[in-house]
Amino acid sequence: MEIYGQFLLSSQINYTCTYLADHLESLNHDNVQYFLAHSSVRPRSVWKAIRHTFVGSSQGYLLFDDTVLSKVHSHKIELVRSQWSGNAHGVIKGIGVVNCVYFNAMTHQFWLLDYRIFAPDTDGKTKIEHVLDMLAVVKQRGIAYGCVLMDSWYATTSIMKYIIGEQKLFYCPLKTNRKVDDSGGQHPYVQIQELQWSDTELREGKLIKVHKMAADTRFKLFRVVLTTERTEYIVTNDLTQQSTQAAEEQSGIRWHVEQFHREDKQTTGIECCQCRKQRSQRNHIGIAMLVWTRLKTMAYQMKKTVYQLKFGQLDDYLHQQLDHPTLSFA
Repeated sequence: MEIYGQFLLSSQINYTCTYLADHLESLNHDNVQYFLAHSSVRPRSVWKAIRHTFVGSSQGYLLFDDTVLSKVHSHKIELVRSQWSGNAHGVIKGIGVVNCVYFNAMTHQFWLLDYRIFAPDTDGKTKIEHVLDMLAVVKQRGIAYGCVLMDSWYATTSIMKYIIGEQKLFYCPLKTNRKVDDSGGQHPYVQIQELQWSDTELREGKLIKVHKMAADTRFKLFRVVLTTERTEYIVTNDLTQQSTQAAEEQSGIRWHVEQFHREDKQTTGIECCQCRKQRSQRNHIGIAMLVWTRLKTMAYQMKKTVYQLKFGQLDDYLHQQLDHPTLSFA
């Protein structure tokens, strides 16, 4: 695993088995494929890699979101399925991964804690079940946190009930067609987009009940106008929250999971494995996650970005070529 991980860490543009074999005399293409097909890199490997440098806090945040590893040219790769990609703004062929990222607001650092590959044809699990599994693992490991942030896709009654049962807070956007009641039971449930807002409620939010949640469970809903054409509704079980702006800032911390997705895809070659078997894909994805973890750890230690570390490896090469070019322009 060390050789393959070093390859993903060092290579800049090509992450294929052939390219690795071409640069190590002791390896051939079949050796690399055999390793990927017969190894077993599990999500728990990420926690083992960070647990000694990880810094948790009772005020920490758990961030949940999924991403799609693009395989648009794939025809026979297992795990690949057509699914919605927010990055592509449409349905593409790819491998879905649900990630759990931890953000420490005191140190302004974040870590990948856990991940799950979305493969319902293999394990029969939905993305919601994967999130619940990861929440249970966080509890089992005794990781301290105070708040959960997630996308509207995960704002389900099962996840909300779990978080409330653990006596934690959450902030997440709700879809405009979600049914709620702001009348205290005096009127039927209506879609969020049909609610009326006073000036005070626009500044401070309003108390609501959410359809299919316990009748005595109250939430705070905030209306956030992002653009003239886009309005977001943020819900939380933090009934002490009295500021729409503060609620927006809390929910906005979720951006760090998007930062993780971008860094992981741009520095580790996580999308680039061409092996067909699902075990090979799972191992490649797992090692790519470990590579990002290593890059991020070094970046914090050296006070640099993962991009500076990754692409800075070319500096020595460029110095060498300018002094003693392999191919001469003159």
